[in-house]
Amino acid sequence: MPNNLAFLGRDMAVDLGTANTLVYVRGRGIVLNEPSVVALNTSTGKIVAVGIDAKQMIGRTPTNITAIRPLKDGVIADFEVTERMLRYFIQKIHRRRHFAKPRIIVAVPSGITSVEHRAVKEAGYQAGARRVYIIEEPMAAAIGAGLPVHEPTGNMVVDIGGGTTEVAVISMGGIVTSQSIRVGGDELDQAIMTFIKKEYSLMIGERTAEEIKVAIGSAYPTGAEELHAEVRGRDLISGLPKTIVMSESDVRQAIEEPVTAIIDAVRTSLDKCPPELSGDIMDRGVAVTGGGALLRGLDERLLHETGMPIHVAENALDSVAVGSGTCVENYERLHQVLVPERRR
Repeated sequence: MPNNLAFLGRDMAVDLGTANTLVYVRGRGIVLNEPSVVALNTSTGKIVAVGIDAKQMIGRTPTNITAIRPLKDGVIADFEVTERMLRYFIQKIHRRRHFAKPRIIVAVPSGITSVEHRAVKEAGYQAGARRVYIIEEPMAAAIGAGLPVHEPTGNMVVDIGGGTTEVAVISMGGIVTSQSIRVGGDELDQAIMTFIKKEYSLMIGERTAEEIKVAIGSAYPTGAEELHAEVRGRDLISGLPKTIVMSESDVRQAIEEPVTAIIDAVRTSLDKCPPELSGDIMDRGVAVTGGGALLRGLDERLLHETGMPIHVAENALDSVAVGSGTCVENYERLHQVLVPERRR
């Protein structure tokens, strides 16, 4: 990149997710997509690994190293580690130290408190930002999914992330009604772990549960041939490693509770929606984004339960990052969708 253009790319958008952190740099698109995991050496306090390398370590570390997920339910659970993780990611992108401090837009869940808001901003400033702006995730997801958020028509977006599910009705660049529940991909993993423990007396880890969910998880009977997967874990009775075979319907039964919670949130939002906008949503349908949108049969289940047309966004996994990045690219045009700045 020629020197005179080097400064153009410094503004960035961060989708600080419970499961993954994505960074979008102006003029370059999404340049980083890594798990929100940090491995720390507890005796020295030094960071051993961040992102993909740290995720490999979950459940596999010696006593003096712990793999931490600093974000829980979409919000900062460990402030210091989050700030160090952000700084690491920013420095990884901007290797050259003479870069001016970037402006950063951070996407956060819509249901967070003002204290949590402040923590996110503070983490951004500590990590080296010049200005930190906040955008609510459903708004970012709607922009990223290509919905016409500035028109006076109702757009409904359901963003199912790792820690939270956000449901919002958006019109004229603002959120008309929103519902944020702390149920997401992590809850599905936990439900699978609990089910296997109860039904098969087998202990499995988070990573194995996630692999099962991705491989054979579904929210609605697909009608095709039942899928099966081998599951390895520790037998709680004998204490020895053991392998079982799980079917698709087992997993469906395991995740029924969190899936129902997500559907209830969609129903509640439809219930609160002004009648004029309800008609628009009936015409346009509901956009589903986030990693949870990739759960097989979820669109059919939502259609079955709500009667609304359901569209899964093409870029479901990175809609929030793309939407936040669109605000970075068109800051003058889109700055009204950001949460107003209240920094002293």
